[in-house]
Amino acid sequence: MAKTTDPAADTAAETDAAEAATEGPAERRPPREAPRPKGLGPIGWARWGWRQLTTMRTALILLFLVALGAVPGSILPQRGQAPEKVAEYFEKHATLAPWFDRLSLFDVFAAPWFAAIYILLFVSLAGCVIPRAFQHYKAMRARPPAAPRNLSRLPQSESYETGAAPEEVLAEARKVLRRRRFRVDVGDGSVASEKGYLGETGNLVFHLALLALLFALGMGNIFGYRGNVVVTEGKSFANALAQYDQFEPGSRFDSDRLPPFSLSLDDFTAEYATGGPKRGQATDYQAKMRFRESPASREQPYNLRVNHPLSVGGAKIYLINHGYAPVFTVRDAKGNVAFQDSVPFLPMEQRNYTSEGVIKAPDAEPEQLAFYAILWPTAVPSEDQKQIVSGFPAPLRPMVTISSFKGDIGLDSGTPQSVYRLEGIGKTLQPVKDGQKLLEPGETFTLPGNAGSVTFDGMREWTALSVNHDPGRMPALVAAILAVVGVAASFMVRRRRVWVRARAGDGGRTVVEVGGLTLGNPTPEFEDIVSALRGPNKPDETDEPEGDSDPASATETKE
Repeated sequence: MAKTTDPAADTAAETDAAEAATEGPAERRPPREAPRPKGLGPIGWARWGWRQLTTMRTALILLFLVALGAVPGSILPQRGQAPEKVAEYFEKHATLAPWFDRLSLFDVFAAPWFAAIYILLFVSLAGCVIPRAFQHYKAMRARPPAAPRNLSRLPQSESYETGAAPEEVLAEARKVLRRRRFRVDVGDGSVASEKGYLGETGNLVFHLALLALLFALGMGNIFGYRGNVVVTEGKSFANALAQYDQFEPGSRFDSDRLPPFSLSLDDFTAEYATGGPKRGQATDYQAKMRFRESPASREQPYNLRVNHPLSVGGAKIYLINHGYAPVFTVRDAKGNVAFQDSVPFLPMEQRNYTSEGVIKAPDAEPEQLAFYAILWPTAVPSEDQKQIVSGFPAPLRPMVTISSFKGDIGLDSGTPQSVYRLEGIGKTLQPVKDGQKLLEPGETFTLPGNAGSVTFDGMREWTALSVNHDPGRMPALVAAILAVVGVAASFMVRRRRVWVRARAGDGGRTVVEVGGLTLGNPTPEFEDIVSALRGPNKPDETDEPEGDSDPASATETKE
């Protein structure tokens, strides 16, 4: 049979032989490069990222970031709670406020960056705690670990002899340990027991409760709603979307499902300190009102106070602010009443409640009328006697100064306007010459040129209410209680293990070895278990006294 050859193989072999012949000795050859490891790949990087995200260190960092992100929400006014204070902040800090607004610092808890931290914390806790919960459940169902070979090396150990048989000792050990709620497992010549998993259970309950708390807060933001409304004394509010001054529904909330409750504000009372360094500071707020769960239900009274919200229609109504609403009557050039109502004024300063507001009379003829007014609840002259200031927040001597305008207010164009501002001044709305006047309650100012008149009828007060429907409130409360209970259990309960071994010794006696291991500092429980295993001293279990015994004494003792 003819022999075949491969020219390519022969050429490769000759090349290798030539390279081997030209190489130096082995000790002088450079080390060959180790093969480079392959990259992790997309799956490997995903696993690595998941492990990093679900570590307790990452969860603590995210929890710290949530707490840090909530700080601006506590310091700066928030649009959801006090939109008027946000507007006031913009007026006082015209440069800084727009930058804060770009960072969503006036609406922190709805900001995208806060939601991102919140979601990452939720995922991190879930990925960390849930696998631990399954592992803990398996550990609780597993058998206690077998007794170590040398029990005397344990932090707590004891050894003694008894006349009982090894089987009797182990049976008694099982009874004693089970009586103390140990999980017991019997081995070859030994008893293993364990308890104290409640501490680890408490730790897991705390983390699971924290996870449930985050879930409940998220559920409240998704399925709940929050709104603010200003109600003046003598007026009512119905829970309808059109009645809110500001309304923020959750992403999954249907505004058509608003519960049909209503309320009426009868009287608002604010009490202030009248003397001392705290003079002028509010001491109490009370809003006396009546409410109905539905149009067909019975009307009920309620005294709304700070930290005492009204629960109605699944929502809680909080008292968050108050101010003054002077009552005005505006007559046009023909003598007809063009406007007659109370007008909520916004505080310009919180110390003595100097307030400002506008009165709009679009029905006045032949020209529409508007007024800008400043209210001093307790009007007093300033220190230089050149102007009027408010000396106390209560309405002890109310006075208003009126600035008059006439023309086109701009309401007929359909463009929405703020009820607290006049639009088009100097363009469509012109100031009335000599149209300024200082008024006390009951006084009337007749505009020059018989353009109309305005009467300061008196004072009412308004209150700002926050209506908050949060379906996650009760789950959050339960989760918070469970978190506290879990923390208490994790600190108070420690895991303990006790082993008992019994073997036959010299002289027909049984040698009993007891060992204990406690997570943390040893507890007196081990000594109590050893005492219970020993039982009362019996004559055959006590050591004989040293030296010769006296037979006579023994006889007398026996008798």
